[in-house]
Amino acid sequence: MGILDQLVGQVTGALGAQKQDAVPQGALLGGLLQMIEANGGLPAILEKMQSGGLADQVASWIGTGENQPVSGDQIANALGQDQVQAIAAQAGLAPEHASTGLAQLLPQIVDHLTPDGNVPQNALLEQGIKLLQNRFFN
Repeated sequence: MGILDQLVGQVTGALGAQKQDAVPQGALLGGLLQMIEANGGLPAILEKMQSGGLADQVASWIGTGENQPVSGDQIANALGQDQVQAIAAQAGLAPEHASTGLAQLLPQIVDHLTPDGNVPQNALLEQGIKLLQNRFFN
């Protein structure tokens, strides 16, 4: 499981680097991972975001170059207010704080789950997501 352990290490490091924001990224991670799983996996979430007006940003997260930023409003519009509210409730945050945190977290998660510039097979994604969940929530 070397590549999956690397993924967890990278995400953990990235979450630690986000201390400048008052939004608790670790609290959002559980809700985000559940949302990804409940909505058909990462490819389905990426498609939803692309059709929600974030095609260029999503392409940059998947690609090997620099990740384009997004705003909390863009995330809320692309994912839907109901998704953001559900994640916010689980994390104990106001929806606007959750969308801001997701705008920082989602590009990192997608970037780390697509290290070669391609969305890997679902089996590998599922293993990576489960490993992240186990590392942070068990």
